[in-house]
Amino acid sequence: MTERRIIGDPAIVQEETLAQKKCGKRIGVVPTMGALHKGHLELIRRAKAECDFVVVTVFVNPVQFAPTEDLQKYPRTPEQDWELLKPMNVDIVFMPTEKEIYLAGYDTYVETGELSKRFEGKTRPAHFRGVATIVLKLMNIASPDAAFFGQKDYQQFCVVRKMAADLNLPVEIVACPTVREPDGLAMSSRNRYLSLEERKQAAAIPQSLKVAQNMRNAGVADAKEMRKNIQAVLETSPLAEIDYIAIADPLTLEEISVIPSMPQNLLSQQRGMRLLVPENPTPRAVVLLAVRFGKTRLIDNCLLY
Repeated sequence: MTERRIIGDPAIVQEETLAQKKCGKRIGVVPTMGALHKGHLELIRRAKAECDFVVVTVFVNPVQFAPTEDLQKYPRTPEQDWELLKPMNVDIVFMPTEKEIYLAGYDTYVETGELSKRFEGKTRPAHFRGVATIVLKLMNIASPDAAFFGQKDYQQFCVVRKMAADLNLPVEIVACPTVREPDGLAMSSRNRYLSLEERKQAAAIPQSLKVAQNMRNAGVADAKEMRKNIQAVLETSPLAEIDYIAIADPLTLEEISVIPSMPQNLLSQQRGMRLLVPENPTPRAVVLLAVRFGKTRLIDNCLLY
């Protein structure tokens, strides 16, 4: 990889990706906010496996943070990110400044609907407006055929997919499996905020999701009973403060009381949406949760079949 592949000017990225598309190349984009970890690298590997030309974006998007949130302390590690990206041999690393993305007088945003009002949307009302705005901008800049997102941010994935479908974006939105630490905790840039004790107790999150999966494998369909058992596991960690536990339809994110025996929405048949799950591509439900440990808020999820 050469230094010229780190680009900050959106016009240059747009020009190069459009030229590659004219040559018949399949373009893949991996949007990130930096502070890269193994989860991001797996997204890049998937993009490289499926595409001919890959753009990785590194941009901490200010418009998806509320004034009371952690924008200023959000980890920014461009040098470390670059060292991780070098051996990945991607075609473009797009590292714009805020001024390059949001020009003076910028005043256009994407309004999102019902999918964005639940769960994360209740806690962070302007969050998905900011996410949808930056993702649409990145899609217009990079002109991808496919965009790769982590399943860990499942609601974000659903909101982006809905936006792409509603606005007729010619891009496939691909969700890749969550990459986890040895104890099961989902890899996240925010994990570095945890103290040693908080990090130890945060293992209750994947343990609680495992309980849900085991219950489903045993034939349990009662969502209330499942939530009760998930909560019991989380409460074994004294530092855990539960924000929400939800069992929902995997496409609409509407909460359900009974997990259906057959999938209500065939995700694999939804235009422009793909879940990279090796076994059954038609989940019956998704478990979503958010838990605080000290000042750090962690989210996670699992699909139920």
